[in-house]
Amino acid sequence: MAVELRALLLAALFAAPPLLAAEPQTATFAGGCFWCVEQAFDEVDGVLSTTSGYANGETDSPSYKQVSAGGTGYTEALQLQYDPEQVSYETLLQVFWHNHDPTDGGGQFCDRGDQYRPAIFYHTEQQKHLAELSLKALRANRPFAKAVVTPIEPLKVFHPAEEYHQDYHSKNPIRYNFYKYNCGRPARLETLWGKH
Repeated sequence: MAVELRALLLAALFAAPPLLAAEPQTATFAGGCFWCVEQAFDEVDGVLSTTSGYANGETDSPSYKQVSAGGTGYTEALQLQYDPEQVSYETLLQVFWHNHDPTDGGGQFCDRGDQYRPAIFYHTEQQKHLAELSLKALRANRPFAKAVVTPIEPLKVFHPAEEYHQDYHSKNPIRYNFYKYNCGRPARLETLWGKH
């Protein structure tokens, strides 16, 4: 009897359809210069791809020159694809919080203006809910003297930036690091969050 049961279980196991991998999910964050935000997420296991671009503006096919000058409504942002079986959206939120200044709504570090403002752009109601929970926890913890002002908004539109902006930190490491350190990003992040 036990042999028959075992044979039936094995037959059922091999007859079952193969388990499908989870569908990649999309997340979008703005934390100042998209080169720096891209580098932070490129280092996260489970992030499959990253794309620097422009979020939630008012013109068609924006260029870097237009967006960086201001007045388009676009914000420099990073859109990423991730495997939810390898990394959770909650973990991505923690990476985001620790890689920007959430007390500065007028830009980030040396980059000023709405085009460099921080934001969480949610794609689903679940992402909105998790982002709101993480914001509430950060405010309750109050690690900063100033208020946390990073907004949570629905993603309306995203345009990839020009090709030369993609993976800039790895294509142009000397120029990238010169910009990042002279802009004050690492020093300010260490002041806010400590060494990590």
